[in-house]
Amino acid sequence: MFSAPDDATARRMRTARAFACATLMLTDLAEEPLWGYAGRTLSGAVASTQGTGWLRVAAERPDKAHGKLWDGPKAAQELLPPVIPRPVLHDVHDWQAADWAYRAELYQHTDATVISRSPVLEHDPALPEAWWTELRTALDSLAEASTERVAVREEYIRRAVPEYTGCDVGQIEWSTAHGDFHWSNLGGPNLTILDWEGWGQAPVGFDAAQLHLYSLHTPATAARIRQTLGHILDTPAARVAELTICAQVLQAADRTPFYEELAGRVKKYLDATFERPR
Repeated sequence: MFSAPDDATARRMRTARAFACATLMLTDLAEEPLWGYAGRTLSGAVASTQGTGWLRVAAERPDKAHGKLWDGPKAAQELLPPVIPRPVLHDVHDWQAADWAYRAELYQHTDATVISRSPVLEHDPALPEAWWTELRTALDSLAEASTERVAVREEYIRRAVPEYTGCDVGQIEWSTAHGDFHWSNLGGPNLTILDWEGWGQAPVGFDAAQLHLYSLHTPATAARIRQTLGHILDTPAARVAELTICAQVLQAADRTPFYEELAGRVKKYLDATFERPR
C-alpha cells in the first residue's frame, strides 16, 4: 500500500479508472481506491452484471508498456497452476491516451483481507494453522513452475550482494518465485497471493527469505516462518536468496521509509548468520 501520488498523477489515474469502468460496463464501488508505487496503479472494488469484482488499472509510457512487469499478471493467470491461491483474472483491456498506455485488469473479488498495509510486518497477524499449510504448499508448487521469466537478474545479485552485505555470492541455484512476496501482497485468513507483476526465476528460497526478513520486527512470526519454510530456508541453496534480500533492503534504506526501519535488524541478522571478511 502506498500514499497517493501528486495531484496531476492522481487526476490522470482516476480519469483512467473511470474510463475503464465505462468501457467494461462496471460500477465503481471504491470510495478510496488503493494506490501502487508512485501512482503507477490504482485498484478497488467494482460491480458488474456477474457480481462484485476488483479492478486494477496500470499506467506506463507507451514504449515501456510491455515485458515482465506489464504482462506478469496475465502470464500468471495463463501459466501458473490453480493450487497457488490468487484472484482469477477475468478480463484485460488496453488503451492509450495523452502519451500514456493503460491496462485495466478485472479480477475475481476475494474476501481475503490484506495482512499488512506495509510490506514490513509490525504486529503478529495471528494467522490460522491452515494459512501456514497453504503457504508451504503454494511456494513449493510455485518453485516447480516452468518459466523463462526472470524475477531477479544474476548481474544484480553478483553486484549488489558483495557491495551491500560484504559476502561472496558463490553458486546460484534457481527456481520460480513471486518476486515481491511481502505482507501487503498476502491476504488472510485464507491465503491469497496478490500482485503477480514480477514473478519469474530467482535464487532458490527467494520468497521465503523475503517473508522471513520482512518479519524481523515480529520475532514470533519470523520464527513461525522458519518453522514452516525451514525445508527451504535451512538449505545451502537459500543462502543467496537471503543475501539478495538483505542487499535490496540495505540498498534502498536511505530512500524508502519501511526499508530504513528494517535496515538495523537486517544488519544484525547478517552479522549473526553469515561469515564475512574482516
